[in-house]
Amino acid sequence: MNTLLITNLFPKVSNPNSGIFIVQRLKHYKTYGVNFDAVSPAYENSKLVVLLKKLLKKQNGEYPLEEYERVKFKPVLIHRNLHTVLMNKISRSYFVKIAERFVGAIEQSFDFREYDLIHAHGMYSVPAGLIAKILAEKYRKPFIVTLHGSDVNILMPRRREIYVSILESASATIFVSKALLEKAKSLGFSGKNAVVIPNGYDETIFKPMDKKAVRKELGIHREGYKYVGFVGNLIPIKRADKLGEIFHLIAKEIPEMFFIIVGDGPLRKKIEKETKGLNIVFTGRIPQKDVAKYMNAMDVMVLPSREEGFGAVVIEAQACGTCVIGSSNGGIPEAIGFPKCVVEEGDQFEERFAKRVVEVLKEGYDMNRILERVKEFTWKNIVGKEIDVYGRVVQT
Repeated sequence: MNTLLITNLFPKVSNPNSGIFIVQRLKHYKTYGVNFDAVSPAYENSKLVVLLKKLLKKQNGEYPLEEYERVKFKPVLIHRNLHTVLMNKISRSYFVKIAERFVGAIEQSFDFREYDLIHAHGMYSVPAGLIAKILAEKYRKPFIVTLHGSDVNILMPRRREIYVSILESASATIFVSKALLEKAKSLGFSGKNAVVIPNGYDETIFKPMDKKAVRKELGIHREGYKYVGFVGNLIPIKRADKLGEIFHLIAKEIPEMFFIIVGDGPLRKKIEKETKGLNIVFTGRIPQKDVAKYMNAMDVMVLPSREEGFGAVVIEAQACGTCVIGSSNGGIPEAIGFPKCVVEEGDQFEERFAKRVVEVLKEGYDMNRILERVKEFTWKNIVGKEIDVYGRVVQT
């Protein structure tokens, strides 16, 4: 089976781990006899746009990597000038014209007679799903769209009519959680062609290690201390703006605490300022093998997000045998799988969240139950479910 995969989520020069779950999926495709070409649509900015981004302190390193962890991507670039930027801000539907430009660029690079289907990952600023729909209709190919989180939670309410049209016309739609599917249905999507398949984890990387030994290796060992950490982008939707408050509340109850923050983002300086005086380490963005070490160093990982498609970091931490406490938002409860580890959204959330973390730290947890439960989320199992969808779509 030959697949053209178009993805809004891909490794970037500025952040190779961006879209890592796309990379991990594709590693397993050949196991199931699936050949693929992976397309990463991106912009080639004019000098003026580059200057504007510098003035606004926004990253310019969005250029896609052509290869990461032996998985190859084909960057397809279109020129973006100041007019394109302004029109995309002013007009709610200008992204359709941009998608059409990407279609033209992709057509120049690929022979569509070679493919059995088109699979789009993401419906972000320039929706891969829209690009796939235009190409599928033109070349009479089936297409599948996978929705990951913010594409439904943030963008779909603004682009409801076009997004519903794309999803309804797809041969199949895949949602990473039941909660995300329900959100799409609340916005007018029928759900008739929908299936829920979450993200997975790499069991060769995320596995239990001796906590004391890994803390010593990382240079953060403190005898008798408890360790709490966060893994993710330091942005408001992850509720990273409240990590300082949550950590101080935990340290008030358990003074011998060490905190770990893995990731980076615009809120980092704010969090560094608010956590002064705590025992804390900021790792920045690091390779997955190092993420796994820090997850193993934690007694509890926290994910207090305001919105979340699924929360792949949850199952990665659980695969290390680490308990995760999360909010009740989006797909987090599905990812966690243990109701006692989910804190309901609402008044005094930070206080209740910190209290639950403290309770788990004092009471302990059954690591073996966590490890047994998470086995179903290996990439081999997850990709197998996706390939089953491929088979049904191609045969129809």
